[in-house]
Amino acid sequence: MNISIANVTGVPDNRDSFTKAVIKNVIVVVLSISINYINAGLIHTFCGNQIFNTNPRYILFVHLVINDMIQVTLTVALFIISYILYKIHVFVCCILILIALFTTENTPLNLACMAVECYIAICIPLRHAQICTIKRTRLLISLIWITSLVSVLPDLFITLATEPLDYFNTQVFCLRETAFRSPRIIERRNITYIVYLVLVWCIIFFIYFRILFTARTASRHAKKARNTVLLHGLQLLLCMATYAEHLVKQAVLQWLPKYYSDSLFVCYIIFQILPRSISSIIYGIRDKTFRKHLKRYLLCKVSPQ
Repeated sequence: MNISIANVTGVPDNRDSFTKAVIKNVIVVVLSISINYINAGLIHTFCGNQIFNTNPRYILFVHLVINDMIQVTLTVALFIISYILYKIHVFVCCILILIALFTTENTPLNLACMAVECYIAICIPLRHAQICTIKRTRLLISLIWITSLVSVLPDLFITLATEPLDYFNTQVFCLRETAFRSPRIIERRNITYIVYLVLVWCIIFFIYFRILFTARTASRHAKKARNTVLLHGLQLLLCMATYAEHLVKQAVLQWLPKYYSDSLFVCYIIFQILPRSISSIIYGIRDKTFRKHLKRYLLCKVSPQ
């Protein structure tokens, strides 16, 4: 079994000992199973109760949870592959990376949509039922995926146009930088990240301060909504940190080259795993209705009905 993690852009190969490799993989697998188990409970709760699957807010939320589950599963699979197989065929890597990128791009857009729904519910309550319908919510989710496709698929098209066909039969250490290695992709990615950052953060800040103003004179529901949007901002901050991950890795490589492998592992936990656990906290724990049904699922209790 190859248990090395290397920077495939010319950095010396830093190999983990067998014990360290096992410990890292066990930590990652345990965290992923825990997160996916809780998220599966959230999805089960959503599907099993009419009060949730007819509410646009919870529909957006469960879409985010499903998105997180796909993201966690793929990143953990790539992490384990990096130790067991080390290198895989480029075309397989491209497929895995593209799906992971779709879910990564979906997250900030989904959070922005959830914040807008929260704003409408608090600041325009009389029109909430008219604006936030089930049909429009599903259309919004479709638009989220279309936007992500438009953002990510150019990476594949540029690679197909600039690389020979034999390239896709070669084997690489599976990262976005190695699968899609054209300099044009890096430039386009940086522009996309800036646009995402500015647009989504403007939405979050606008909504937070509007709800903050409303909460001074309104009921406790407005104050709870303000706190929810604040948590969305925290979750968004963690998700947006993924866009700066490659910069952090380069800085760590320059400052702590001897601990590069361990630093990659810490970055992976912080940037990939930790943000996916926030969703269950926001709705699975803070929401009283969801918490009541989720507790029954997690404790394997059966409803009297």
